[in-house]
This record gives sequence, C-alpha cells and structure tokens, in this order.
Amino acid sequence: MAAESLAKIQVDGAQIGYRRIGNGQPLLVLNGFAATSADWDPSFIDGLASSNDLILLDHRGIGGSTDDGKPFDIAQLADDAAHVIETLGFERTSVLGWSMGGFIAQTLALQNPDRVNKLVLLSTDPGGADADLASTAVWSQLIDMSGTPHEQARRLLSLLFPSGVAESLYREFGDIVAAARAQLSPDLVKRQGAAMDAWHRNGVGDRLREISAPVLIATGTEDVVIPPSNALKLVNDIPSAWLAQFPGGGHAFMAQYPNPLADLITGFLALG
Repeated sequence: MAAESLAKIQVDGAQIGYRRIGNGQPLLVLNGFAATSADWDPSFIDGLASSNDLILLDHRGIGGSTDDGKPFDIAQLADDAAHVIETLGFERTSVLGWSMGGFIAQTLALQNPDRVNKLVLLSTDPGGADADLASTAVWSQLIDMSGTPHEQARRLLSLLFPSGVAESLYREFGDIVAAARAQLSPDLVKRQGAAMDAWHRNGVGDRLREISAPVLIATGTEDVVIPPSNALKLVNDIPSAWLAQFPGGGHAFMAQYPNPLADLITGFLALG
C-alpha cells in the first residue's frame, strides 16, 4: 500500500482536509454524520486501498478541516468535494458516500455529472418526501451529545449496530470511539444536523433519474438510522443501479462485513 499523505485544500469559507491511501483508480470517500476520515473501519479501508487510490475527505469544520462557523447545506458539502476533485487534477473520479456522505455523493453526481465516474451509496436515502426516516427516538439519540464521551460512544454504537454486535464493539473499541467523540464540536454537530434536516425536507426527488453514472447501492438489513427500505427506493429510481443487502447489518455494516463489502465495491469499480 502507498504511504498515507495529509493535505488541505482551500475552498469558499473553509479548508478541506483529506488523506490519500492506496494505489489504483481514484475513489473519493465521504464519511457520514459527525464522522471523520479517521473513523472508517481499518479493514474496510485497507481492502479498498489494495486496488484504489482513496481520497478520504473530512467535511468542512470537522476532523482535519476548518470552516467559518456559518450554516451550510448538503449542496455546499458537494461543492467542497467537487473543488477537491478539481484541485487534485482528476478529470473524473468514482465517489463513495456513507449515510450523510451518500447525500453528498448523490448531489455531487447531479451537480457535476462530468466529474463522477461511478457512484457507491452505502446506508443512505434520497431525502425529501420519498425517504423513510428513522424514528424520533433514534434521531434524538443520534444528535445527542450529552453525557461523558464513553456514554456517547455506547449510545452511538447502539444505533450503528445490532445490540449484540454493539456491545462487543464497545468492549473492544469503546475507548477509541469515546476519544473521537471528545474531539467533536457541538456547534459543528448541530450544523451538520441542520443540513440533514434540510435534506430530508427537500432531497433530490425526481432528479435521481438524471444520474448517468453506474451506481452500486448497499445496505444492512437491520439499519435503524436510515431504514433499508431507502435502498429499494434508490435502486428503483436510479437507472441501471445495483443493489446489495447485507443480512443482519446495521447502519455501519461496513464494520461487520469489511472484506466482502470492499471486494464487492472493488469489483464494481473494476467493471468496464
């Protein structure tokens, strides 16, 4: 694997931090709500990096990125991603987005179709009236930053994974997740939450049919954050999209199926 490099790119009102890992065709990787490029499951990233040049982005205001503290929406985050692609000199790149990152990836593919080669959407939804939303209780827990970092970590893992898996992961990685939670800015989390609220009011609607890039959609069947029914909506609305469902997978199912999912994505990206 190629050595990891760290850098920042200036965009409107922010500096976007990213790291590059791996060799092969470029793949822009967009993480989800309150998550950074360092929060991906290592086995999943290693699997992808064995055949792809990964550009792992931190959204404005989080991780290695900074911003001006102003409100933003999903379209702004997609503009940031497009600016990174352009600045790095890629004519086209494939894009992977998980959860909120999937909202950004869909918007990027619609706003900049000439920049997107293939699209991978994990645990995400189309937004607007067509999206099936999490329960009020789940959403409230997702944005809740009360309690100690370890209490936040346990609560988060209980949302991302089925109960038995969540407890096992907390025992193994609870300290790491807690340390990451301690670094989060409550204001940034609030602004990301507002961007997701706006997405679920508007989304991309009928424009999904305009996506011309080949698309792979994957979901865990036990996702309580973004119900797996959304994957069926996406595959029905995006021309020639593929769908993969992972039994017993939670919202962060890539940590339950790191190698099979990485192999599936790599195979999809390798197709002519």
